[in-house]
Amino acid sequence: MIDRTVRKDARRNRERVIDAARGMFAGGRATPSFDAIAREAGVGVGTVYRHFPSREALIEAVYEAELDDLTDAVGPLLSELPPADALREWMRRYARFFTTKSVIIDTLRAGWSSGSMTTPATRERITAAVATIVAAGVDAGSLRADVDPDDITGMVLGALMSTGTDDPAKTDRMLSLIADAVTAPAGAGRRGNQSNSG
Repeated sequence: MIDRTVRKDARRNRERVIDAARGMFAGGRATPSFDAIAREAGVGVGTVYRHFPSREALIEAVYEAELDDLTDAVGPLLSELPPADALREWMRRYARFFTTKSVIIDTLRAGWSSGSMTTPATRERITAAVATIVAAGVDAGSLRADVDPDDITGMVLGALMSTGTDDPAKTDRMLSLIADAVTAPAGAGRRGNQSNSG
């Protein structure tokens, strides 16, 4: 029982450290110290080092958590919103993910190129998430069936790269343009429910 409790406390502390670091990176703080992260997480700095012996290990965990949250959000969004609206909200979340990634990208690239970090299948996972939303939208008749999900991923990534992270209003406008471009024409109807006349 004691060992199980210790493991549970350790997992909780690890999550608190990751959450604290995510918030600091998302706020544009590229180089928060482990002391600052520990204070934010409400744990001792030794706890941070115990779970993450290096800055690179912590950044890798932050990136993985951000990517998991982004891709896992598809199901809940589709359960709460019509597919076209879910796509718009998901793209906004992608923009926030991109902001965090841009702060830590140099460390990520160095780790990926050296092999000290596992190279994630980011593009594939992002496109799979988009494909799930598009499929739901096509079935509902609200999103175009002739658009490749990977093309949407490319357009969103291009928009984010061109606007950077300093102009959220412009980013939101560009994402809205992408959403409008993949919205099905009015009266397109649901897939499979359109009947031929005559």
